Amino acid sequence: MFPVLETKRLVLRELVEDDAQAILNCFSNDVLLRYYGQKPLTSIEQVKQIIKNFKGQFKEKSGIKWGIELKETGAIIGSIGLQEWSFEHKRANISYALLPEKWGNGYATEAVEKAISYGFQELGLKRIGAIVFVENKASIKLLIKLGFTKEGTLKKYLYQNDIPNDTNVYSLLK
Repeated sequence: MFPVLETKRLVLRELVEDDAQAILNCFSNDVLLRYYGQKPLTSIEQVKQIIKNFKGQFKEKSGIKWGIELKETGAIIGSIGLQEWSFEHKRANISYALLPEKWGNGYATEAVEKAISYGFQELGLKRIGAIVFVENKASIKLLIKLGFTKEGTLKKYLYQNDIPNDTNVYSLLK
């Protein structure tokens, strides 16, 4: 069964087809995608397929992706996930994205803390990694605040708008 996680202000829950428009709003936003390493999504059908892929990853135990829902309104304001999840090696990488108008309210911290806790407590992970564009100061600040350590830099690792970008690798060990 898909885990639903709650924080003071958020519900991290499985994404369903009815969330397709909200996810399209997030992942077609150029500001949000600036440091994400992904091309903008362009259609509801594309998003529905991605949501289906998330379900498959969870079933295969290779990843888990939650929608970030505001308790107050029930609106999806972003997503967070653990991917490249390996039971054998007890590790996964975390990724997260929030609508820009929700930045600066502590929602990302709340969601990341909860996902990390779930990864360590429920999935038995010993390492959670994060790959972040070197220019993404807000995300770097968040990871450091939560105890992540920089391990190094990957040169020209992710492309955004066909431009190669360097990324930093961070980890949090249990």
